[in-house]
Amino acid sequence: MDHKSLISKYNVAAPRYTSYPTVPFWENEDFSESEWKNNVIARYNQSKAQGLSIYIHLPYCENLCTYCGCNTRITKNHKVEEPYIDSLLKEWEMYRQLLGEESLLIQEIHLGGGTPTFFQPENLQRLISGILQGNRKTADASFSFEAHPANTTREHLQTLADLGFKRLSLGIQDFDERVQFVINRHQTIEDVSRVMAQARAIGYDSINFDLIYGLPLQTTESVKMTIEASLAMSPDRISFYSYAHVPWLRPGQRRFTEMDLPVGEEKLNLYKLGKTMIQEAGYEDVGMDHFAKREDALFLANENGTLHRNFMGYADRYTPLMIGLGVSSISDAWTAFAQNVKTVEEYHKLVLEGKLPVFKGHLLDQEDVLIRQYILDMMCRGVVNLQPTSTLNERILPRLQPLQEDGLVVINGLNITITVIGKSFLRNVCMTFDERLQRSKERENLFSQAI
Repeated sequence: MDHKSLISKYNVAAPRYTSYPTVPFWENEDFSESEWKNNVIARYNQSKAQGLSIYIHLPYCENLCTYCGCNTRITKNHKVEEPYIDSLLKEWEMYRQLLGEESLLIQEIHLGGGTPTFFQPENLQRLISGILQGNRKTADASFSFEAHPANTTREHLQTLADLGFKRLSLGIQDFDERVQFVINRHQTIEDVSRVMAQARAIGYDSINFDLIYGLPLQTTESVKMTIEASLAMSPDRISFYSYAHVPWLRPGQRRFTEMDLPVGEEKLNLYKLGKTMIQEAGYEDVGMDHFAKREDALFLANENGTLHRNFMGYADRYTPLMIGLGVSSISDAWTAFAQNVKTVEEYHKLVLEGKLPVFKGHLLDQEDVLIRQYILDMMCRGVVNLQPTSTLNERILPRLQPLQEDGLVVINGLNITITVIGKSFLRNVCMTFDERLQRSKERENLFSQAI
């Protein structure tokens, strides 16, 4: 089957698999705050020597980017910063008390959003100092943050570097002025170049560019220009991923219509163009939508088998316990997930009452854990070895057979290996392992298209 026919066949609604089960299939009725706490304690006790990971969601933005699928709060009132940080530190203190250690070992901190650089540098300093106070960092601790190039200052970069941050992800998406106007995301090449130069001078050792294909009004010319400009600045990593058009979930996406979007072969051509340009510039494909220089930690993790995927995307390490702080943050204790409430008002209220602000979650059963490992192995290593005694095999193998016939995977007994062609359809391959999705009758409005 030619590539065009494969695109037509496999361009269906598909999860991005930052977790398994994916959030729409969480069984919240079996979930309680006490069960969540028990799973956190158990996971921490099993893995305390490895350190834990902390994700902090900073939801505020001054303007709504209409392509965005994140949980955000739009405001130009910066008086919201200090009360929000107060609540974050109170939530963190609840987890510290739960774990019962005077000094916790921290391996990762990531600031996401929203726009973390909405916050003033002195407020970010108070937040991170409060998180670190009394705790220890692993020798190879990885601290990273997401930034909007147009509002990131030298003070932001220096303040966070002084606290141990050495990784930076710049949300660029597209440099074309028409595309930027329709998605309401404005930054110039000069903005990005300035931040890059300042970050390099300060000592940041890994800088990522986020680029998107499939945005409204994009053309091969605009994508070519964006990638040429990006490559000229030589970031360490590039995330080049598909725009997820889900206006029924994100009303801001209704600023434009489906008629403005490149679809089908037109969108595929944008992907093929971008991927070819990035790889020809020396970046290696390290997983779905992610590319890295050969000396970058993400590429090295892919080479040595330690690549991991979580709610933040691909990571160069696996931490057994991830604590999410802030509005809508998701925490992961391997056998359980929990998500925080989605409004700032409810978040503040619950934290003030001394309650963990979780409102839904999922406790994984044995089948979930096994499938989770299968999907992680496929996402991060491109190979799955099915358990010989599992009854899942009689369901999974028949679903994989058509993908083998189409050249996406190779089945050798219980060993499943993705092909070079199959890497472009990674989400589709993972769907064959997804028992909860397979049992569902409703999936079309839950996920974006695979291509």
